[in-house]
Amino acid sequence: MGKTTFVGSVSEIVPLTTEAVMTEASAGHDDLSATPNKTTTTVAMDFGRVSLDSDLILYLFGTPGQHRFWFMWDDLVRGAIGAVVLVDTRRLADCFGAIDFFEDRGLPYVVGLNAFDGMLQHRIDDVREAMAISPNVPIVTCDARNRDSTKQTLISLVEHAMTQRMASR
Repeated sequence: MGKTTFVGSVSEIVPLTTEAVMTEASAGHDDLSATPNKTTTTVAMDFGRVSLDSDLILYLFGTPGQHRFWFMWDDLVRGAIGAVVLVDTRRLADCFGAIDFFEDRGLPYVVGLNAFDGMLQHRIDDVREAMAISPNVPIVTCDARNRDSTKQTLISLVEHAMTQRMASR
């Protein structure tokens, strides 16, 4: 939840977004029980770019989390340094598939608990336990609307990916 907002808040370029108004076609596919005011959904992906340093530029791809879009994930992670699994703490179960995907491929990832409206509904340790996330995977709180917060999440990802790479040498 919040992937389009996350990419848009930190991107240095106008992000490419593929938001569409939700219709009856999403019934049975998209669970809106925790987000009844949601009116749009990403139908392909979001794209943005951010420079963390003059020689460290990240290209950001925000992908839909629904299973029907997983066919494109293998192509998008090819050459990636890692991933941010952005978690809406009201819908923890929605993230199991993404975590399994990145773990199965050995791709470093961090979990970003999207604490929008200043509301973190679960403690980090409780989320780690509930989602069976390895102790070596960073879990950070972030607000996808806030540029500094999203940038810090990306810095955490790069640091984690570098640590993983050094450990595998």
